[in-house]
Amino acid sequence: MLLATGLWTFWGFMEMYYEGWGQPGLYPLSYLIVAIVFLAFWLLAETWPRLGGSILIAFGILFTTWILSIQIGRGSLTFIGFLSWLPVTVMVVLVGALFVADGRRRKRLRGAGWAPPGPWFRKNLRLLIPPATFVVVGVICTAMNWHVFSRIDDGDRGARLIQGHGVTLVWAPAGPGWAQSDSGIPGNLSWNQIALYGLEPVGFEDKPGHEDRDASQEEMERYGLFRYLAVDGVTLVDEPRDMWRMATREEIVRSLVRDGDNAGCTAPAGPQRGQADCRRTPDKETPLWGPDIPFIYMWAAHERDSARAYYVSYNGWVQHQPKSWGNPRHGYRFVREVLPEDTLGT
Repeated sequence: MLLATGLWTFWGFMEMYYEGWGQPGLYPLSYLIVAIVFLAFWLLAETWPRLGGSILIAFGILFTTWILSIQIGRGSLTFIGFLSWLPVTVMVVLVGALFVADGRRRKRLRGAGWAPPGPWFRKNLRLLIPPATFVVVGVICTAMNWHVFSRIDDGDRGARLIQGHGVTLVWAPAGPGWAQSDSGIPGNLSWNQIALYGLEPVGFEDKPGHEDRDASQEEMERYGLFRYLAVDGVTLVDEPRDMWRMATREEIVRSLVRDGDNAGCTAPAGPQRGQADCRRTPDKETPLWGPDIPFIYMWAAHERDSARAYYVSYNGWVQHQPKSWGNPRHGYRFVREVLPEDTLGT
């Protein structure tokens, strides 16, 4: 249980700081729910072993079945992957059975008049270890992510002229060109949805002939949402204006920032994916990112192959994933060349 709770606590805190930090209200704390559930199960099993152990057995079976069904459904189940899930799946069932056995043993000992010897601390050590595990792992993760408390956010969500590492571009303001809008643009757009916007019927409706087929690179360039964005970056028009475009993965990487300055990053060569070569590890800061905007991965213009497209994370990782995926962590921000009349702040 120490292993399982420690792993979920580590995952929860690291993901909270990586993905959720800066979101409004108590949302970031939602990443700790699974760790808190395991902590509660652990304390319950230590206090009432037979009851808590029985709950762990049932939970472990259900959780194992759920995880395996997801992996099988995605076609991504591997032996190594299965082993990586063992501490929080099959082992939870085994631990639950051991708690049940321990509960029966304790009942027999109490019936024989036995009581735990020693001072209060020793008697209650098993109840102190669970919360101590949560606190210690949480403190370590917080120390590892201390930089999130000093992120640069100038509050400007307008169009920005960003002078990157060898590139200078204007990045779209908040709205249809920057993954958020109050004018009918749904959130969490997939690469396919961005690419097929201009295909009849124009918009985000289902596109005939693409029910089971991903968009191509040619279709992205021909029908992309960016073609219908006016020069102001906030107005969608009926006919292509071709003022904006998707940024390439190299342009995104070279525009990454840290502490209000360019991070000096270069993308991996060729079709490779991995961490960019940076002078400083970039962070989720203005002017490129909005620290309070959910997405932490930015779709890039180019596909990896017929089914996958590239994206870049705020900390400099270049990856690719299915074009059909869309979730709050994936967004986009269109770019255009600098115009003579531009008077934008950097």
